[in-house]
Amino acid sequence: MIANGLSKYQGKNILMLQGPVGPFFRRLSYDLKRAGANVHKVNFNGGDWFFYPTDCVAFTESHKEWPEFLEKLIKEKQIDSILLFGDCRRMHRVSCRIAERLKIEVGVFEEGYVRPDYLTLDMGGVNGHSSLPKDPEFYMNRSKMKVESALPVGQTIHLSSLYSVLYYTACIFLHSFFPKYTHHRPLKFFEALPFIRSFFRKKLYAFQERHIENELVTQHSKNFFLVPLQVYNDSQIIVHSNYHSNIHFIEEVITSFAENAPRETILVIKHHPMDRGHSDYRKLISEIAAKNNLSEDRWRYIHDQHLPTLLNHARGVVLVNSTVGLQAIHHSAPLKVCGKAIYDIEGLTYQGTLTNFWYGATHFTVNRELYERYREYVVTHTQLNGSIYKPLEVKNSVAGLVWPDQNREEIFAPEPLEIGNASQIKVS
Repeated sequence: MIANGLSKYQGKNILMLQGPVGPFFRRLSYDLKRAGANVHKVNFNGGDWFFYPTDCVAFTESHKEWPEFLEKLIKEKQIDSILLFGDCRRMHRVSCRIAERLKIEVGVFEEGYVRPDYLTLDMGGVNGHSSLPKDPEFYMNRSKMKVESALPVGQTIHLSSLYSVLYYTACIFLHSFFPKYTHHRPLKFFEALPFIRSFFRKKLYAFQERHIENELVTQHSKNFFLVPLQVYNDSQIIVHSNYHSNIHFIEEVITSFAENAPRETILVIKHHPMDRGHSDYRKLISEIAAKNNLSEDRWRYIHDQHLPTLLNHARGVVLVNSTVGLQAIHHSAPLKVCGKAIYDIEGLTYQGTLTNFWYGATHFTVNRELYERYREYVVTHTQLNGSIYKPLEVKNSVAGLVWPDQNREEIFAPEPLEIGNASQIKVS
């Protein structure tokens, strides 16, 4: 629980594992130390080290040696709490199991459940591994909580892109220091190509699809179903659903829509913006639609349209498990979840089958009181106002996060990022 604020870490021994790309964990360590915590850090590759070069130890063995290494480190440093980013990475899955056995608290950071202006710190696990209650009565029986308005973070795409380039470049150039490390994504120079391709595709799609949003909100308002896709290798697909990939999900949705949806409705499949440079599903969608006798005038494949506008005009939304889900609920759009989502709760989402959703969406209404209470609980128990990439201007916070026990009215001066020499890497 984060409701106790940063002060809960006073006098605690904290172990940081792999963080997000960028200096976020380094900045957070300053805040933890200022709060009275003892902070230890393990680096697994050159990118980890690049952004956290001092007061750390490098794990240079294979994943098979990790459990023994971690347990030894926990005992030596008398670790009270482990912090990590994403709980589906191989090392982190093992770490969570060991921590559970040793009764050590694990705080998992992720991009925010509630966006924009928040990031997630869920104790024990995130998304499908979260311990957030799924019983609507739990939220309805609680007293209402006051939630402060979030300080705006603003755009972070340029910083996240820069940090990604630096991180993966360091991983490649410093691979000799971490020869047995296997990343959860490819670590090759050609991986920069999708980012370049994404830039040009964004321009192309903006031109090609310049009339689609207006068409949807005028000619097809309340007559289209929106299907937001996940990133092709997202853990929401690979771990937190029964689908093998986006392809499997797309095939199921199109087939079900073609067989069961009202004739006046159309299917709008929206590509994930972070997947723009990696995947293109137009040919696949066209083939599946033709196979199911779904004419071209009954489906659209879109990319960068304004999501809140689409949600306000959609008859319903179908997705695996995305932060778009909470946005859909916020906009009172009937929602069918096909994966494991923290917000898939009776009263918030459609609980029937996908087959029945196409007609049932018009009869479903979001319980607004339940949603407000649910959102209040999620924000106060799992969300921190701030960003992984861009610090807010908060006094005494190098990470730029607003904790419940912090004063957010004043400006802070961020400390410089430390970049070390490769010869300084401390090896286990």
